[in-house]
Amino acid sequence: MTSVPASLRTSGPQQFLRRDTTLPGTRPLCLHTGGSSGKMVTFDDVLRDIGEFGRCQKWIVLLLSLCGVTFSFITAVFGFLGVIPSHWCRGSPAVVGLRERCGWSLEEERNYTVPPAKSGSPVYSQCESYDIDWNLTYLSCDYPEVLIANSSGEVLRTTCKDGWFFDSSRTTIVSEYDLVCDDAWKVDLSRGCIQIGFSLGVLITGYAADRFGRKLSLLACLGGTGVAGIFVALAPVYPMFVIFRILQGLFGRGISVITAVIATEMVGCRHRRLVIVVTQTMFSLGVMLLPGFAYVIKSWKGIQMAVTVPNFVLLLYCCLIPESPRWLLSRKRLKEALKVAQEMADQNGKSLPSTYKEMMMAESSPEVVKHPSFLDLFRTAQMRRRTLILMYCWFTSGLVYLGLTLRLGLQGVENYGDTFVAGAVELPATMLGLLVVRRVGRRSPFLASSVLAAAFCLIAACISGEMPRLKTAVTTLARFGITISLSILFLVTNELQPTSIRSFGVSVCLSLSDISGLAAPLVLYKLAAVWTELPLVIFGALALVAGGLMMLLPETRGLRLPENIKDVENIGRLYRHDQDECKEMINLRAST
Repeated sequence: MTSVPASLRTSGPQQFLRRDTTLPGTRPLCLHTGGSSGKMVTFDDVLRDIGEFGRCQKWIVLLLSLCGVTFSFITAVFGFLGVIPSHWCRGSPAVVGLRERCGWSLEEERNYTVPPAKSGSPVYSQCESYDIDWNLTYLSCDYPEVLIANSSGEVLRTTCKDGWFFDSSRTTIVSEYDLVCDDAWKVDLSRGCIQIGFSLGVLITGYAADRFGRKLSLLACLGGTGVAGIFVALAPVYPMFVIFRILQGLFGRGISVITAVIATEMVGCRHRRLVIVVTQTMFSLGVMLLPGFAYVIKSWKGIQMAVTVPNFVLLLYCCLIPESPRWLLSRKRLKEALKVAQEMADQNGKSLPSTYKEMMMAESSPEVVKHPSFLDLFRTAQMRRRTLILMYCWFTSGLVYLGLTLRLGLQGVENYGDTFVAGAVELPATMLGLLVVRRVGRRSPFLASSVLAAAFCLIAACISGEMPRLKTAVTTLARFGITISLSILFLVTNELQPTSIRSFGVSVCLSLSDISGLAAPLVLYKLAAVWTELPLVIFGALALVAGGLMMLLPETRGLRLPENIKDVENIGRLYRHDQDECKEMINLRAST
């Protein structure tokens, strides 16, 4: 006898409801595989029978969350790679010969050859040396005071011509490629090139995940990140370092997008919040772990290798992760979707009812599968509204987050404690934001956290600069609030995009966050030149607008993931909660 799936049973006699049939005492159920006719079944229905968050999904989420740790390394590691060590001008060959003849130490050579940064200052200049012809034969080992000034008493200075000496306690890219003085701008370029990679990668990998599959794209991103990271450490010249750093950002950004999409699609609606909590908190945990690596490893190449090698390990394990059944259904690859569902059921100790196989196999459609397109994000009124609002929220939230980070001085500074605290602040903020969404929903907590961030930004702007500790504490609270907003926004973006273009839709929104990362330093420093506190006022206003716009989007708590653009248009019409607190669309074309 054919078994009936639990999700298809009604309170009356066991029977299947067709799309346009409504029987007394029953509720119409919209079942589909992406086709346009016949019986339709969603993967949410299948999950109720094979387990919404069983053993199989748990180990998948665990592996995906570990990918979040490696991505956090990519975003935060430059704070230790790009540290500017103490340096001064290297002496000419004549100076080296004089040092060897006189038995000077490096410190004595610096005292004799490098002027102070300012007259009377105990700090030595880092980009100038005394303009002396050290080839003169009558120079003695005594300090040649008479030779450092001209007839008018001015100290003779010249720029460094033979390179620099760097503090040897640790190596960085600055000491590797001499990125100081006239080339100091290249440090900022190195910091920004990862954002360029993020901006490109988030679109490319997002499209690839919708076109070629989640699993294949994830494996390509892990492999690409690992290979690019190795070449970053081995780059012999600065241009090669920049190129491979961009490539590392390109592949690395794809990891963060695809892992969240797979985790969201593998579990039931009640557990989406939990998997996003896990993946996001692991990112914060990675930021907290990074200072430990940097403290133990004193070479920038060693640090780069240490944060790169785990990608190859995860690549081997992620080969075991199945393809997303939701994506397979959206591409009408029904046999493969059934195979994955059967494997998940076996690992969860469940059984896949044969009814699903019969219904799905009967749904084989001759329709041509459409590839994801950028225009799909704006094809209908609901899609346009969602896309534009989410794009604005991601841009402003990313701008405020990075702007406050730069304001607090947490970017590009080798401070183990500050980096650890930055991750520690994000950890409870992420957990708090994603824990309240279960009972309160998504929109209200996002609005509240945005108002919180805006309020603390405005309060910080009103605090006098004579109270720096209080100002820093209030700014940190503003960053706490915007971190909550970002954690909720990440969940909402995955829930609002249809399966057919989910990865690409999420990627387009995240690309605005990456663009804001490039704009944040400009906004912060240019506006500060007008008024020191103006950036905080702008950040507060932008956060308030983002919170208000979020209230225009539909509430997604307990809502089934839309499978296609048609579901997006129907999702806001009429819905209600079932026994599992999952909303189901009700067919408005019910016949009498």
